[in-house]
Amino acid sequence: MYRYDEFDAQIVNERVAQFRGQVARRLSGALKEDEFRPLRLMNGLYLQLHAYMLRVAIPYGTLSADQMRQLAMIAERYDRGYGHFTTRQNIQYNWPKLADVPDILQHLADVEMHAIQTSGNCIRNTTSDPFAGAAADEIEDPRPTCELIRQWSTLHPEFTFLGRKFKIAVTGAETDRAAIRVHDIGIQIVRNADGEVGYRMFVGGGQGRTPMIAPVIRDFLPRRDLLPWLEAALRVYNLHGRRDNKYKARIKILVHEMGAEAYAKEVEEEFARMDREVIAPDQEEIDRIAAYFAAPAWEALPEESKRLEAGKKADPAFARWAETNTHAHKAPGYVSVVISLKPIGGAPGDATAEQMRLMASAADTFSQGELRITHEQNVVLAHVKKDDLPSLYNMLKTQGLHAANLGLVTDIIACPGLDYCALATARSIPVAQAIAQRFADEDRQREIGPLAIKISGCINACGHHHVGHIGILGLDKAGVESYQITLGGAPGEDAAIGTRTGPGFAFEEVPDVIEKLVDRYLAIREPGETFLQTYRRAGMPAFKEAIYAPA
Repeated sequence: MYRYDEFDAQIVNERVAQFRGQVARRLSGALKEDEFRPLRLMNGLYLQLHAYMLRVAIPYGTLSADQMRQLAMIAERYDRGYGHFTTRQNIQYNWPKLADVPDILQHLADVEMHAIQTSGNCIRNTTSDPFAGAAADEIEDPRPTCELIRQWSTLHPEFTFLGRKFKIAVTGAETDRAAIRVHDIGIQIVRNADGEVGYRMFVGGGQGRTPMIAPVIRDFLPRRDLLPWLEAALRVYNLHGRRDNKYKARIKILVHEMGAEAYAKEVEEEFARMDREVIAPDQEEIDRIAAYFAAPAWEALPEESKRLEAGKKADPAFARWAETNTHAHKAPGYVSVVISLKPIGGAPGDATAEQMRLMASAADTFSQGELRITHEQNVVLAHVKKDDLPSLYNMLKTQGLHAANLGLVTDIIACPGLDYCALATARSIPVAQAIAQRFADEDRQREIGPLAIKISGCINACGHHHVGHIGILGLDKAGVESYQITLGGAPGEDAAIGTRTGPGFAFEEVPDVIEKLVDRYLAIREPGETFLQTYRRAGMPAFKEAIYAPA
C-alpha cells in the first residue's frame, strides 16, 4: 500500500489546522453559512437533510486494517456507530457534529487519511478495480497509475475549480470492473502490437441528468505521457466547458457537442504544445510509487484445497458463499473474497463499527492486512488462501457479514436517498430493503442468476441506476414518490445506458414490478442466459408487457 511522504503529511495536517480555525469562526458566528459553505465542501463536509455528512477519501478503494479500525473508532465516537461505503469507494458519516469535524479529520490524518477533494468542482477520488494486484486476468496492477493521478491532481492549481466535479477511473484488465466508460475519463491499461504497456483513454462518460457512454479518444497512450495527456484533456475542458449552466458543465456535454473527433484533435494539439518533460514523472518516481504496490509474499500452494472441499461438503451454506463471493486470484491456492454489505433487510453499503473492526481483524489474519472497497458498496479481502476460507466464513458469520449474494438480485446498489440526502427526491434504502426481502430465499436468488439492481433517489444517479440491469430512479411527482424503471443497463466493457420502460410506479408497487420482470425473464430465458442476455435478445416489449398489461 502507498504510504504518505513528507509532502502528503504536511498538506493534510496543514489542512486540518486551517479547517479547525474555519469551524471555530463558523461556530462563533464570524462566518455565515454562505461564506462557510465553500470552505466545508473543500474538506468533504456536506449539510444534508438532518445533519452534516462527512465524506472520507479512500484512494482507489484500498485501505489497511489499521485504517479500517480508525474508521470504526470515528463511527463509534463521533457518529451513530456506523459508516456508509459509497459507489466512489469512499466512506460517509451521516451524523457528525460540526464542532467535532476537525478532531475527526485529525484522527484521519493520524492514519494517513483525509477528506480532501471528496467534494467540490475538482478531480475527485480516482476509483479502480477492487481486485487490483490480485486478479488473474489483469495486465498490470492499476493502483500505481491511480496513485500517480492522485498525487498529480491533489490541490492542482489549474483544476481545483473546474466547471463541475470530475471523476477518473482506471482498470488493468480486459474485464472492466471499474465502470470506466461512465466516467469523465476512463483509463484502461492495455498492450500494443509491440507488447508495450500503455493506456486506452475514454473521455466523456457519465450518468446523472444526461447519461452517456464515453468514446475512445486515444487508443494507445505511452505510459510516460499519461499526466501530460490528462493535463491537456482537462485544459481543453476547462477552456471550452460550460460554466453558465451546471447541468451542461460536465465534460460529457462538451465531448458530445464538439464531437469526439474535434475534441480529440484539440487535446492532441494542446498535448503537442506542452513542455511534457515538466509534467511527466521520471522513471525513478514511477518506480518509487510502484514499489509500494509490490505483490505480497504469497506462499507456494497447490491450486486445489482439500480443506476447502471438505468444508463445502460439510456445510451447504458455506459452499454457496465460497462459490458466490470469491474471485479468481493470480496466485495458485488463493482467491479474493468479497464481503457483502447487503444483508437481507440492511441498508446497502452500511457497516457498523463492530463489523469494521471484524473486517480489519479478518484482513490481518487472512489477507495481508489489506482491504478494498468496491463501487458496488462491498468490501474485498484480496489475498485469501483457499485453505482459510472455512475459518474466514465462520468469523464473518459472527457479525452477519456472510451473505452469499455477490452479483445476485439482493446485491443491490442504493444511494442514501431521501432518508439523508438534501438533493434526493425519493427514498432509496427502503426500496432496496423491500426488494431484498421479496427475494430473500437463497435458492431463488441462484435460480435467477446474475442480476444487478441499482437505485437512485434523484436524477444525480449516485446509485448508478442508468447502468443497472434493472435501474430504479425515484422522483417527486406532485409531492408523491414515483419510481421509474429502466432495463438493459450495464457498467462494464459492454457498457449501456438502460432504457425507460414507461410511466413510473408508486413506492409500494416497486417490489411487485421487480418480481414481474424477474418472472418474465425466467419464463422466456433460453438455457444459460442471464437477465441481461435475455433482455438484449427479447427486447423491451416482452418485459414492458409484463408490468403494464392489465391484470
